[in-house]
Amino acid sequence: MGGHTVAVIGAGKIGELMLSGLLRSGWPVERLLATARRPARAQELTDRYGVRVVDNLTAVTEAEVLAVSVKPQDAAALLDEIGPKVPADKLVISLCAGLPTAFFNRRLPEGTPVVRVMTNTPALVDQAMSAISAGAYATGEHLALAEEMFSPLGATVRVPESQQDAVTALSGSGPAYFYLLVEAMIDAGILLGLPRQVAHELIVQTAIGSAVMLRDSGEHPVKLREAVTSPAGTTISAIRELENHGVRAAMLAALEAARDRARELAAQAD
Repeated sequence: MGGHTVAVIGAGKIGELMLSGLLRSGWPVERLLATARRPARAQELTDRYGVRVVDNLTAVTEAEVLAVSVKPQDAAALLDEIGPKVPADKLVISLCAGLPTAFFNRRLPEGTPVVRVMTNTPALVDQAMSAISAGAYATGEHLALAEEMFSPLGATVRVPESQQDAVTALSGSGPAYFYLLVEAMIDAGILLGLPRQVAHELIVQTAIGSAVMLRDSGEHPVKLREAVTSPAGTTISAIRELENHGVRAAMLAALEAARDRARELAAQAD
């Protein structure tokens, strides 16, 4: 691990998650570079992680892997700057939500391998879900290198690029849905008379335990739900209210909206 020098170009929230995760996994700090638009941000990254912060063109020259994590709307300007300077043997990893690898191929030298990755914020605690897709010129070796970089941050899965907008909606944005649900359940606990801290502990540990059961039991979520749902009991009464309020339909509509927004971001960036 750490045989390649990686430059995180545009080390914002997701870029910082990647830097910190690589360092925790044992990637040598001297094999990591970062770029940042603001001097204050550059100093913050250096102070926090000890990484060398350089300009974009220096990153292109010195790194073998370029992890692009700028906002989608900023990607075209970045590639206009660095694209002509990128040798075709560099691996470019895109962390830009919504942007297809074809967006990069049009702005990079022909044959440049691009791998598209959608990860999420639980990378901060090494529990990310990262979906990896090969662009037109990416080989199995390029995918394996991407997996080497993202596996220490959590789980990885390879998907066809055509599924990446759905991945963005489901797991890229997914932590926010769970946080919203937990927030609502804590408020409900307060309404029912529990102190906020008690409600918080009850719900967070319940969420952790439920997630571990989903992961480790191998059971379908329907079976796990049915195991909690007694005839004429409290749980089925609550589920009836959730169904009456259209929670399932709302979730379907929400994920479709997130997928559509990912497509809009790609169209606007182009």
